Amino acid sequence: MQIQVAKRLQHTEEYYFSKKLREIEALNQSGEKVINLGIGSPDLPPHPAVVETLHAYALLPNTHAYQNYKGILPLRQAIADWYNRYYGVALDPNTNVLPLIGSKEGIVHICMTYLGEGDEALFPNPGYPAYSAAVRLSGATGIPYTLTSENGWIPDLDALAKTDLSRVKLMWLNYPHMPTGASATESFFEEAVAFAKQYNILLCHDNPYSFILNDHPKSLMAVKGAVDVAIELNSLSKSGNMAGWRIGMLVGAETRINEIIRFKSNMDSGMFLPVQMAAAKALSLGPDWYSELNTIYRNRREKVYQLLDALDCTYDKRQVGLFIWAKIPDGYSDGYALSDKVLHQSRVFITPGGIFGSEGSAYIRVSLCATEATLDQACARIIQAASTDND
Repeated sequence: MQIQVAKRLQHTEEYYFSKKLREIEALNQSGEKVINLGIGSPDLPPHPAVVETLHAYALLPNTHAYQNYKGILPLRQAIADWYNRYYGVALDPNTNVLPLIGSKEGIVHICMTYLGEGDEALFPNPGYPAYSAAVRLSGATGIPYTLTSENGWIPDLDALAKTDLSRVKLMWLNYPHMPTGASATESFFEEAVAFAKQYNILLCHDNPYSFILNDHPKSLMAVKGAVDVAIELNSLSKSGNMAGWRIGMLVGAETRINEIIRFKSNMDSGMFLPVQMAAAKALSLGPDWYSELNTIYRNRREKVYQLLDALDCTYDKRQVGLFIWAKIPDGYSDGYALSDKVLHQSRVFITPGGIFGSEGSAYIRVSLCATEATLDQACARIIQAASTDND
């Protein structure tokens, strides 16, 4: 029997990391264990109080049922308080907040809510592959906009304004930017809001990295008038070391929340209540939590700089977030070539920048989600392989 996949999947490949992890596992089975510096999955645990909260509520007999599709009020209130405390954004927990089972889920919900055949959506190149994939799955056409190091990895809105935007319904933004680690200024956010108003485009800002190696977290929603033209995704995966817990959030105008829940409520039946209570606890943590976390990442970042120096790569030290984005040296056709060489010669996996779009082809990305000892070991392997090469 031959059953064809749906049209929406015919140009959608398996996620790069899904395939690459199988290759890494095969290498692990055949010899020296691969050091994986490719994925931004925090290796540090959540705050102990968060785990204790999960445990305490999981022990209760009445916390295991289906939950409200919009999340419990204590979690929505915690999200609103977190936004007010750290971003200076006032939100009504009853109307402006929607908890998500991970913000990646929210990317799909947004695209499926607003896009269809004949529509267009703007997404960054380089950028998180999930944006273009979700646009494609919705049946709409994705239009990449170019980001360059010369422009600080910020979109050229004047250049975009000269293109045909008549069919563009939404635009994906992501600052601090992944994979480049670039930050956006408040003035750019103001310009983006004005741009969206002028061209009737819904801004979709993905904001999971704002606390990592960044002393002043920013939200697009802090811009005057942003709530009229924008929605924002956020997450505890990075800031709370809770990637596997799948806790995200979407904030925006009441109308937007109600529209998106029309799709979301058909896809899931709510988040486990003990997880929601633990998430509320994580959101209540004070500045000391983020400060301690960033001290660890700053130390790791220095180790990654040493690794990149061993590879003769160049990089900008103003980057923030969980990764270091680096330009490959002359002599390699692209980041894939360097990544494959390091994987097979040194048993260290670093991400080729080309998976994030054509503008990333001359780059690699290294994760900070590894101990200093592991990073030292990875660097030593690379140096040893280079010396063997020279011999």
